[in-house]
Amino acid sequence: MDATISFLVFCQAFGACIGAVTAVWGEIAYVRAARDGEISAAERAHLRIIANGLRFGMTLVLFSSFGLVVAAYVVRAALQPALSPTYWTLITLSVLLIGVSWALSRGRISFALGSAAVFTAWWFLAYLTIGWLPPLTFGGAVAFFVVATAIFYAVFQYGRFLSLRK
Repeated sequence: MDATISFLVFCQAFGACIGAVTAVWGEIAYVRAARDGEISAAERAHLRIIANGLRFGMTLVLFSSFGLVVAAYVVRAALQPALSPTYWTLITLSVLLIGVSWALSRGRISFALGSAAVFTAWWFLAYLTIGWLPPLTFGGAVAFFVVATAIFYAVFQYGRFLSLRK
């Protein structure tokens, strides 16, 4: 059972890292695609490949998280995942990522805010699954996420302003 749990933890961290890397790649690809003022079919195909990478990463994160919950139940772990703020932070970020991505694809949220939120959420997931995020309460993690999203929003807007300026 230890090998299974280790494999699931690895898959969870790997999926989050795939998502974080493709979020960076997607942001760079968007700026390069929008630089000429028009997004061509080839650029759309490139962005679609990035979206598939993000989808694969999220699928891996969610399935491995579910597997870890089942494994904790089977081995009768003293601390079940649903009792930890880290688990709820991970689940909330995953649901937020899915919701914001859906809203972006339907045009219900501004691209600048949505891309900053998605980028920040992927990196939070990566740091959380690797263990680099400091132990926070759920409210502390939400506040930290909101502040980080605002910072990335400002950085991305400034970067787009500089790169898309004629």
